[in-house]
Amino acid sequence: MKKHGDGSLELASIAVKEKSRSRGVARAMILELLSEEEKRPVYLMCRAQLSLFYQKFGFHPIELEEMPKYFHRIYRAEQIINTRARSENRMMIMRLD
Repeated sequence: MKKHGDGSLELASIAVKEKSRSRGVARAMILELLSEEEKRPVYLMCRAQLSLFYQKFGFHPIELEEMPKYFHRIYRAEQIINTRARSENRMMIMRLD
């Protein structure tokens, strides 16, 4: 869990080695991290194609005007820099209330 200067809290950088994927490793890590942190909301950044995975934990996509300052800046930068990416590879910001 990562705390930002604007007071927001992020579930950040979950990674599982390819040989260990599809075994529930990421799910277990996420459940453990969320159970240890009582503060809400929790935000995350992911590729749009992963949004269904995170929705299983209660996260939902949010719009630009709902984003804390930190995520607002990152999202706007991605929108400028990553204009040619396919929609499933674009950044999505999600929130767990």
